[in-house]
Amino acid sequence: MTWSTSQIPDLTGRTVIITGANSGIGLEAARVLAGHGAAVTLAVRDEGRGQSAAASIGSQVEVARLDLADLASVRGFASTWTQAHPDGLDVLVNNAGVMAIPRRETVDGFEMQLGTNHLGHFALTGLLADALRPAARVVTVTSGVHRMGRVDLDDLQSRGGYQKWRAYAQSKLANLLFSLELDRRAHVGGSDLRSIAVHPGYAATNLQRVGPSMEGNRVASVAVGLANRLFAQSAAAGAGPTLMAATDPDVPGGSFLGPTGLGGMRGAPGYEVPSEAARDEQVAQRLWAASEELTGVAYPW
Repeated sequence: MTWSTSQIPDLTGRTVIITGANSGIGLEAARVLAGHGAAVTLAVRDEGRGQSAAASIGSQVEVARLDLADLASVRGFASTWTQAHPDGLDVLVNNAGVMAIPRRETVDGFEMQLGTNHLGHFALTGLLADALRPAARVVTVTSGVHRMGRVDLDDLQSRGGYQKWRAYAQSKLANLLFSLELDRRAHVGGSDLRSIAVHPGYAATNLQRVGPSMEGNRVASVAVGLANRLFAQSAAAGAGPTLMAATDPDVPGGSFLGPTGLGGMRGAPGYEVPSEAARDEQVAQRLWAASEELTGVAYPW
């Protein structure tokens, strides 16, 4: 049976954090989850935009500042949130990201795409691990571009040569390696946590516009806008895999969900098989160890 948002149960009493939820897929997921009764925290870098997003949803939503490109901000968010929510967390959606931008570094000296997309979320998840309630879920948003990725463990920060799409593919492969390894480690550690990876297919969001905007490339900006209008599905449709992962009681940990139509680019959400590189447990373990060392965050399992 095709999954749809009509299958989402009453979520009253459930708590959710969504990173990067002031626009796009994160905002659409927050809108639906709050509409079904969940208490949702929009974890955003720009609190003003976050407040505008929250106002468009209504009740059941709060806003908190989180800059994934700054580990001090990640630690501050996790500490403040857990103190304010002693009953714990049911769903963490690692959604925020940057795509194909010119080379930049985070506050902590990480290549920006790896630092934001993977290392920031790795740290956030670890810092919130003790707050996760029984049967909690961690949903990590990756991309179909992970299939083109390779994790260079000898040069994770792309200092030996930077190519924006290669760095993006590496970060998205890292997301998937992390999600699958998190599920394995939680299971071995006796936790009933479910870690689930998703990708939205080709959805029209602001994500595609940031790179051309940072480069000052007006032609590319216009082309992206035109492609979004002609070929992409809506952000609401792109949020489908995230919502299925966050709410469907039958989705097991270690799953990978994405659109089932047009080569995984659009359509109703369903199950996918990750790339062979994403299923390499040796690489996943080495990436995990490197991520712990770089972020200084250790997990309880």
